[in-house]
Amino acid sequence: MVAEAKEVGPNRYQESFGRYFEDFNVGDVYEHRPGRTISEADNTWFTLLTMNQHPLHFDAEYARHSEFGKPVVNSALTLSIVAGMSVSDISQKAIANLGWTDIRMPAPVFNGDTIYAESEVLEKRESKSRPTQGIVSVETRAHKQDGSLVMSYRRSVLVPKRGHGVEDKIAAAAG
Repeated sequence: MVAEAKEVGPNRYQESFGRYFEDFNVGDVYEHRPGRTISEADNTWFTLLTMNQHPLHFDAEYARHSEFGKPVVNSALTLSIVAGMSVSDISQKAIANLGWTDIRMPAPVFNGDTIYAESEVLEKRESKSRPTQGIVSVETRAHKQDGSLVMSYRRSVLVPKRGHGVEDKIAAAAG
């Protein structure tokens, strides 16, 4: 997690998280911690909340007869958790997610698995239409506790340059 303590007054500091455009370097890899163990309740609630009615995610008897032999974690839940794990390093200061591509799930995730994630900076460029912002593209990979790759995807985010983020605007307005 990227954290910075900014002095906002005498003996007074404010936490700031995330990265500005200038803080990203192509080839850098950020390990997102802590990991996250996915529980049966997480999987059941998410599956039902999103109206996914596939019994493989919440019916143990159905899943017992599948090729997996037990319930499989909803892949959209895995994606949501992995994306969330990457926020403090990749998009805490982002203005917008611009796109997601190449989402792959080469191995299943089961209740009780612990997920760890990392993101590699693939590309960065200044925005052609927004001079105070830039576009950063990353590949995020997730592994479970045994080291097996369970997910990867690419994502591009629009990130402010230093001095042009929302936190900077709030600080300027507060005077």
